[in-house]
Amino acid sequence: MENLTDTKTVLVTGGTKGIGKAIALEFLQLGYEVVINYSSDEETALATQSEFNMLGYCPVLICADVSDENQVREMFREFFSIYDRLDILVNNAGISLYEVIQDTSLDDWDRVFAVNVRGMFLCCREAADKMIGSGGGCIINISSVWGEVGASCEVAYSASKAAVIGFTKALSKELAPSNVRVNCVSPGIIDTSMNSRFTSEEIEDLISQVPLGRLGVGEDVAKACAYLAEASYVTGEVLPVGGGFAK
Repeated sequence: MENLTDTKTVLVTGGTKGIGKAIALEFLQLGYEVVINYSSDEETALATQSEFNMLGYCPVLICADVSDENQVREMFREFFSIYDRLDILVNNAGISLYEVIQDTSLDDWDRVFAVNVRGMFLCCREAADKMIGSGGGCIINISSVWGEVGASCEVAYSASKAAVIGFTKALSKELAPSNVRVNCVSPGIIDTSMNSRFTSEEIEDLISQVPLGRLGVGEDVAKACAYLAEASYVTGEVLPVGGGFAK
């Protein structure tokens, strides 16, 4: 396949729905070449690609489970068979778990960390090597407000997202001399399917705790990612996108 090098490139993991879809669309609108990763839901992935096609954009889809080392390596091989460089990596792929600790099995715990932490590590490891070789780049990891303050009945998820923050701060120091910036976006309560378990009363209670008086939307997080992509003197930072929630 012919390599495309004229514009900047971005790889968004978990980019076919919710926050990831909004991030992919934001970068498409900014003129980036966008590659969208998904794990298993091909129907949703193709529907998202078709939706973007109808808007005049042509993102590339790559299927890979980010928690699987071999699949991640193959995803990056496929990416670089199309593009000569990776400018932006957005580690958005993630899963949640709503359970009290007594009901949290070891398998549940391991799966949350496999996707949310191991997946980020594997993608960053592949991206770092390529970005260093090409003179720089930008990595954006998606954490959560629960990684900052913790959430009852979400110990595994909160711990995994706290790990994302610690990982970001450490890697930013390691890669800064190579002109690779690493930052983190920390969404608050965002109106996505991940929060569908809440009742309408619980949602209203959450909104009452947000100083800006509304839930966030995917576009709010996407715009924060776009800012970090171009903020050449910003690295090692955690950018909250929560309307003032939990501050």
